[in-house]
Amino acid sequence: MLKMLFEQLAAEFSAFNVFRYLSFRAICAVLTALLFSFVVGPALIRRLEKIGAGQPIRDDGPSTHLQKKNTPTMGGVLIIAAVLLSTLLWADLGNRFIWVVVFICIAFGAIGWLDDYTKITRAHSRGISSKQKFFWQSLAAFVAAVALYVTAQSAAETALIVPLFKDVAVELGFGFILLTWFVITGSSNAVNLTDGLDGLAILPSVLVAGGLGVFAYMTGHSVFSGYLGIPFISGAGEVLVFCAALVGAGLGFLWFNTYPAQIFMGDIGALSIGAALGTVAVIVRQEIVLAIMGGLFVIETISVVLQVASFKLIGKRIFRMAPLHHHFEQKGWQEPQVTVRFWIISLILVLIGLATLKVR
Repeated sequence: MLKMLFEQLAAEFSAFNVFRYLSFRAICAVLTALLFSFVVGPALIRRLEKIGAGQPIRDDGPSTHLQKKNTPTMGGVLIIAAVLLSTLLWADLGNRFIWVVVFICIAFGAIGWLDDYTKITRAHSRGISSKQKFFWQSLAAFVAAVALYVTAQSAAETALIVPLFKDVAVELGFGFILLTWFVITGSSNAVNLTDGLDGLAILPSVLVAGGLGVFAYMTGHSVFSGYLGIPFISGAGEVLVFCAALVGAGLGFLWFNTYPAQIFMGDIGALSIGAALGTVAVIVRQEIVLAIMGGLFVIETISVVLQVASFKLIGKRIFRMAPLHHHFEQKGWQEPQVTVRFWIISLILVLIGLATLKVR
C-alpha cells in the first residue's frame, strides 16, 4: 500500500526512492509490527481478562502449570493483526506470493480461533475435534498448494531443491501439491505442539522466520541466487517483508509472553504462525531447510508420535511426559531453563540451515 504511494512521490522527490528498496521496507515492517504490538498488547490483555478468556489447563499436565489458570489466551490475534497490518503497509500488494501467505495466515488463524473459543466456552483444554481441525487445515493448505501450482512461472517453483547440492532438483509435478499440503499442515501442528511453555514457541518461530526471510531475499535476487547456486524465483524476494513483519510481531508478543506470561498465543497464534512458516518455505523452495531450521518443532512432534506409538504397542512410555519440553520439566528443570535452552538449540539449528546457502 505505502509502496505504491512512495513510488509516486519518488517521481517528484528523490528522497522517497529509499522505499523502493526491499531491505528498507523489511526494516520498516519489523518496526511497524513491533510498535503495533507494544501499543495494542496491554489493551488486548486487559480486554481478554475482562471477558474471561482464560487458558484452560490440562488436568494431566505438570502440576506447576496449575498457577497459569485464567491467564488470557488467544493472544495470537495480536500477532496476526501486527503481521497483516505491517505486510499490507509495506509489501508489494501486486505480488501473488504475498496474498497466498496472507490467506494461509488468516485461514489457519480462523481455525485456531474456533479451537480457542471452544476451549474457553467449554472451560476445558479440549477444543474442536482433531478431525474437524485437520479437515479445515487440509482444505486451506490444499487451496494454497493449488494456487501456487497453477500460477507457477518456472519449473523451479514446483521442484524439490536438495540442500548441499547445486544441481539436484527433483521434478514433482502434481506431487508438489501433496508436498505443499504436508509442509503447511505439518508445520502448523508442529508449532502448536511446541507452544506449551511461556515464550517457548514464539522465539524459535521468530528465528526461523528471519532465516527464511534471508532465503526469500536471495531466492528473489537473480544475482545472489546465481552466485549461491539456488533457484531464482521472480517475486519471491517480496516475501521478506512478510517474514520481517512476523519477526517484529513475534518479538512484540514475546514482551508479554515471556516468563511469567501475561498472555498466551493460543491455537490462533500457533497454528497460523506454523502454517505461515511452512508456506514461506514452499515459496522459496526450501522445505528441507525448514525441517533443519525448525528442528525444535520437528523434535517436539516426534516426541509425541513416539510416546503415543510406544504406549499403544508395548504399554510403556518413552518419556515422562510429551511433548519433550514437559519431559524435562518432570526431570526437575525449571520452566525458564527449558525455554532458554530450547531457544539456544533453535538458534543453532537456524544457523545450520543458513549455512546450507554456502555449502553447495
